[in-house]
Amino acid sequence: MTMWIVLFVYLAVMLGIGFYCKHLSNSVSDFVLGGRTLGPWMTAFAYGTSYFSAVVFVGYAGTFGWKYGVAATWIGIGNAVIGSLLPWLILGNRTRIMTKHLDAKTMPEFFEKRYDSKGLKIFSALIIFVFLIPYTASVYNGLSRLFKMAFDIPYEWCIVGMAVFTAVYVIVGGYRATAMNDFLQGIFMIVGITAVIITAVSGKGGIVTALKGLGEQGKFNTLFGPDPINLIGVVILTSLGTWGLPQMVQKFYAIKDKSAVKKGTIISTVFAVIVAGGCYFLGGFGRIFATQDQVDQNGTDYIVPTIIETMPDILIGIVIVLVLSASMSTLSSLVLTSSSTLTIDLIKPFAKKMTDKKQVIIMRIFIAVFLLISVGIAIFTITNPKTIISTLMSISWGALAGAFLAPFLYGLFSKKITKAAVWTSFILGVGLVVAHMIYFTLLGNKWTLWGIEMDTAINCGAIVMLLSLIVVPLVSLITPKMNKQKVDEAFACYKSQD
Repeated sequence: MTMWIVLFVYLAVMLGIGFYCKHLSNSVSDFVLGGRTLGPWMTAFAYGTSYFSAVVFVGYAGTFGWKYGVAATWIGIGNAVIGSLLPWLILGNRTRIMTKHLDAKTMPEFFEKRYDSKGLKIFSALIIFVFLIPYTASVYNGLSRLFKMAFDIPYEWCIVGMAVFTAVYVIVGGYRATAMNDFLQGIFMIVGITAVIITAVSGKGGIVTALKGLGEQGKFNTLFGPDPINLIGVVILTSLGTWGLPQMVQKFYAIKDKSAVKKGTIISTVFAVIVAGGCYFLGGFGRIFATQDQVDQNGTDYIVPTIIETMPDILIGIVIVLVLSASMSTLSSLVLTSSSTLTIDLIKPFAKKMTDKKQVIIMRIFIAVFLLISVGIAIFTITNPKTIISTLMSISWGALAGAFLAPFLYGLFSKKITKAAVWTSFILGVGLVVAHMIYFTLLGNKWTLWGIEMDTAINCGAIVMLLSLIVVPLVSLITPKMNKQKVDEAFACYKSQD
């Protein structure tokens, strides 16, 4: 009963915020970016809660905690430094200034106006729509596993219920509602992960005893774990990937001013240290809560729910709200990004006249369509024992960040990047990830090179990101330059603004 009460109170508050923000989300700018007026706390928490969801808490923490032990904490540290601190420092203010100058509301719009190409806008919009779906499915997948453990509700009903709830408060309130909810959800996440770690480790006799228990099973209590080489691949994918994910960098579009960026940098980094570091640290103790036979039978996504179910009901209720908070914020960000991209970048260019009001209506419709598709995939994958959460997320992040990271990053700083280089990055990122998915993930082939597991979607995504950073400037050297006047116009904003 306690868990149900906590859950219902939380859901009621989230819906209340959504309806409160309804009258503030009538224009496209308000619905997608909150009018570009959000302060540091709202934006930082929106960034962090979009970053960390049930995928991290249930999927990644369980999978990589089992594989690397407490050394998995390095993933959380990488998320805080490479995935939060550095993008805020390097991308934050320049993104805010140039996207406002170009009047770009989405990442595809940025590519169109920065590189003077409608083709880039359309192709990047399609990439976003297609590859945000498996990420969304992975969030539902992780969330439903915890609900199954806590309430004994069938996975399918958990997935459908969360989709309906997400649709209501995002469709009604838009980005401003998601940002306000993200702030409250972030507080839940900080309190929840702290309470869970203390309770879980204490239940195994304290930190020293728990580490000793891990050590009895191998190098799982050491600083770098049993496989530091492949651990690096996870750090790169989950950290560097945020630099090229549309649902992440678009948070910088909406922030108010340079001062807010500076404050948001600190807030976002501290948030990531606590939440991401805490999740992976907790997952690192999975081997003293679950047995090898249990993992062989149920998969690594079973580990964190196993840790949680040993706790008191009140704490399980807090954990449910913690994971629900993380997941709802991520889901709202994903569906809002996808629907705005479809409307602004794919439909509006072919419509003769489309008012702000009509665009917002179409976005709300596409939110529902996107959720229906992702729900179908989530239900299919959760009934397929070969599919694990980390694989779904890795495919999504690898394709999106592999395609967009270099063109977006270089596009903010360099006048020398060419259209051909951007096209190369798009094709390379998506092409390699899809080819890898078919050959290794679907066909089950294996390949290890110099100790690196080349057959994993994790390492594929990391390699594609790094490769794009090399390929884009090289292709720009040998392909036709862009119109100098148009490039100078795009960069003129840095001379006139803070």
